[in-house]
Amino acid sequence: MAQSTSMEDFEALLNESFEIDTPSEGSVVRGKIIAIEAGQAIIDVGYKMEGRVDLKEFSNPGEAPEIAVGDEVEVYLDRVENARGEAVISRDKARREEAWDRLEKAYAEDSRVEGAIFGRVKGGFTVDLGGAVAFLPGSQVDVRPVRDAGPLMGLKQPFQILKMDRRRGNIVVSRRAILEESRAEQRAEIIGKLNEGDAVDGVVKNITEYGAFVDLGGVDGLLHVTDMAWRRVNHPSEILSIGETVKVQVIKINKETHRISLGMKQLQADPWDSVERKFPLGTVHKGRVTNITDYGAFVELEPGVEGLVHVSEMSWTKKNVHPGKIVSTSQEVDVMVLEIDTAKRRVSLGLKQTMRNPWEVFSETHPIGTEVEGEVKNITEFGLFIGLDNDIDGMVHLSDLSWDQRGEEAIQDYRKGDMVRAVVTEVDTDKERISLSVKALEGDPFAEAVGGVKRGSIITVTVTAIEDGGIEVEYEGMKSFIRRSDLSRDRSEQRPERFQVGDHVDVRVTNIDTKTRRLGLSIKAREIAEEKEAVEQYGSSDSGASLGDILGAALKGEDR
Repeated sequence: MAQSTSMEDFEALLNESFEIDTPSEGSVVRGKIIAIEAGQAIIDVGYKMEGRVDLKEFSNPGEAPEIAVGDEVEVYLDRVENARGEAVISRDKARREEAWDRLEKAYAEDSRVEGAIFGRVKGGFTVDLGGAVAFLPGSQVDVRPVRDAGPLMGLKQPFQILKMDRRRGNIVVSRRAILEESRAEQRAEIIGKLNEGDAVDGVVKNITEYGAFVDLGGVDGLLHVTDMAWRRVNHPSEILSIGETVKVQVIKINKETHRISLGMKQLQADPWDSVERKFPLGTVHKGRVTNITDYGAFVELEPGVEGLVHVSEMSWTKKNVHPGKIVSTSQEVDVMVLEIDTAKRRVSLGLKQTMRNPWEVFSETHPIGTEVEGEVKNITEFGLFIGLDNDIDGMVHLSDLSWDQRGEEAIQDYRKGDMVRAVVTEVDTDKERISLSVKALEGDPFAEAVGGVKRGSIITVTVTAIEDGGIEVEYEGMKSFIRRSDLSRDRSEQRPERFQVGDHVDVRVTNIDTKTRRLGLSIKAREIAEEKEAVEQYGSSDSGASLGDILGAALKGEDR
């Protein structure tokens, strides 16, 4: 009985020792290197089982294996092949299992892991994290895009695990997160030492259209193009180059975003402080055209001081022309200071004020009555515009085209481009207006005809036509019309038919209208005037003498 019991105990102990000495497949076991041959390590994994592992599995990519006979190593037991007494083992799988355990712990604790970039794949790189292979996206290599990742290959460095999935065997890591973190700490430290208003040295790292990034020793500040100089800077590359050391002033520090604004012009004297002293109102200065817009041109008086010549102050004569047709960029011009607003940092300049008003010059050189000649520039409903010297125009009104024709008829004889002679009749320098007359070239026939005639004069006219309403008469070539009611004082004699064409008739001038160029004539007025004169000469009709007596006496007096 005792013997049987001891047999059972022995069996139980034997089974137990088998369980202890025989590791289960699919687990990591500890073994001992008993030999190294033919590029392999022979490892005793216990219970008289040996396995072979390629030496390359004991090294990191690009490194030589550091193992020797007698070293204890952990390997992964794939399966036990009892028939041959060998075990299929893998150091890689052991390392991977070990690594995954370690990495999952690091991921949970959000701690960094060490690794080395060893290969390039689409969209990024492969990283060995001590047994597990991770993917490093291209965007996560550095803070700024990296063109050549060669110098980073094989270097042991820290990484941050962004994502991992053990079932799929995926790990995504970032090098950029580590850099940003240390950079943020570095920035915070440097920014803590900076104060607004400090003047510091920096190195130009990058140049853009709107400014330059300056490295202040681990932290970048933006030097905006408008803060580089008091003068206009079209592109930062005009005054800066990459790698150049510059002195800048800290204008503003944003403690939350760690953004730093820098300035260079703030370290120089503001030219606007002396503008009023250097450029008094009404003075003329030389300047350079820096920019041209639809509304005018900017002229630099000195570096940092620009003034605007408004389009209305550019030319006396070119009113509706783009400023680019009058001046060009970089051209040197003489300008007059018209207005200064130091608060708004604005100077109003005038270009035309440096030249004489062409209307004043014309007035001096062409007194009223001067004959001029010019080309018809434009024809409007109220007259002709004639081009004169210095790009100015004179206007011939419809009424100044002809003595005989109506203006609307006379203007039909003119075409654009015709050369026309005229006489200056008025120059208004304030309104910039010159009045011309074509008809004044010839003497005024009306004025000549009525030169000695005044209101009340008695003149002799010739009847040229008989009409129902009166008679048409002519005096020195000037036609006039005597209405029926003016043909006689006596109503019975107010008959046009009692006259004949060619009759000479004495009439009294009642009106001289130079505008309509007409004489007002009346036979009736002549008769009344003669009667009045006779009454004054020979007595009042109240004394009893009749008109016949008076006229009779007058006639007798004339006969004597």
